[in-house]
Amino acid sequence: MLTTTTDEEIDLSCDGGVTEPQKVAIIFAFCGVGYQGMQKNPGAKTIEGELEEALFHAGAVPESIRGKPKLYDFARSARTDKGVSAVGQVVSGRFIVDPLGFVNRLNSNLPNQIRIFGYKHVTPSFSSKKFCDRRRYVYLLPVFALDPISHRDRETVMASLGPGEEYVKCFECSERGRKIPPGLVGKWKGTNFGTKSLDFQSDISSNNSSALRSDIKIEALSSNLAGLCSVDVEVGRIQEDSCKLNTNSSETKVKSKFCYGEKEKERFSRILSCYVGSYNFHNFTTRTKADDPTANRQIISFTANTVINLDGIDFIKCEVLGKSFMLHQIRKMMGLAVAIMRNCASESLIQSAFSKDVNITVPMAPEVGLYLDECFFTSYNRNFEDSHEEVSMEAYKEEAEAFKLKHIYSHIGATERKYGNMALWLHSLNYRNYPDLNFGSCGQNTDQVLVHKKIDERASHSL
Repeated sequence: MLTTTTDEEIDLSCDGGVTEPQKVAIIFAFCGVGYQGMQKNPGAKTIEGELEEALFHAGAVPESIRGKPKLYDFARSARTDKGVSAVGQVVSGRFIVDPLGFVNRLNSNLPNQIRIFGYKHVTPSFSSKKFCDRRRYVYLLPVFALDPISHRDRETVMASLGPGEEYVKCFECSERGRKIPPGLVGKWKGTNFGTKSLDFQSDISSNNSSALRSDIKIEALSSNLAGLCSVDVEVGRIQEDSCKLNTNSSETKVKSKFCYGEKEKERFSRILSCYVGSYNFHNFTTRTKADDPTANRQIISFTANTVINLDGIDFIKCEVLGKSFMLHQIRKMMGLAVAIMRNCASESLIQSAFSKDVNITVPMAPEVGLYLDECFFTSYNRNFEDSHEEVSMEAYKEEAEAFKLKHIYSHIGATERKYGNMALWLHSLNYRNYPDLNFGSCGQNTDQVLVHKKIDERASHSL
């Protein structure tokens, strides 16, 4: 039963409207920049805090229970970290949705970076948290992050210098005004962050068949830019020879040799596939012990087949599908995968990190590239398909795609171009900051090193 509820839907009552609270699921999107995450936190600016106030001012929540979400059975399908965005977030509760115009009333009380797409009438027992079967997240990873010689740390560069070679710091990152460990030689040219064109190039399929090409023109808003900018979206196959060369920079010449071609894609996909299955992810989160049952999570799929270009930077679209995720889990999974691709760690370290007896410090990738793509309610929709509306993004695909391009993609591209979050993080990816990455390298056996580490930790605790 594929239906949707919008402001144009016919009134359900004969006497002018139902004013009693109704159990509904609200589907919306947001750009997480400037927010301390999804979940409401005292003293923090959160998405839920904004939504809670908007629900009150829209007349969906009466004054008597304002600020008391438990009293109107509020639930969220997924929590997101600070700065993380969402395209298909779902919350549920008992709200007064009449008279007509509920969606417009909500949006009029929300900032532009939070948009309500619509709502669905659900069963009285529905909970967007409990009834959500799977959640899909996307991490947009700059291609250069997988290049072992791009934005290296000082120690690595010094070790690679030959006789008579002079060490020069990474100007591209140092000129951004941040204190970082210097790296490779490079030139950073000032960028005009006014009106500009963002080119998207996507590899729709992982096979060798050619994809259809299309052009879409929309207005894109970046919270880091002073005004609106134009976004040009171009869809097509990735070509290894499509890498742009810049002869004005010696570092760019080196970088240009690295492309996310079939060989790189095959290796990165193999690394990401190591996460697929049911494992103990206690090393990929914080404040969760190995013997805690909640540390056991199931990853259904983890792929990286598509490349898009944002603000002149190629990004790999990494999609991970799982039942649920813990705090920082995806960012740490990405962090370790990048470290392995850059030859900072062995692939076997992933399996070692799943061990309940070992504690490993796993690097955590920046939050900017991560967003919640969609929440799935497969079992619920199947069980109630004859009596209730389907809870899905199907009816809002076009709106969601437009919001994603206008607010999320433009923000990710502009932020990396201006502040270089990923580039700066790569400079810190070394054995000094993450000594556990060295396990299994230099001829050492990973399991043996981890056993020694475990023994050392137990000895220190006994002192």
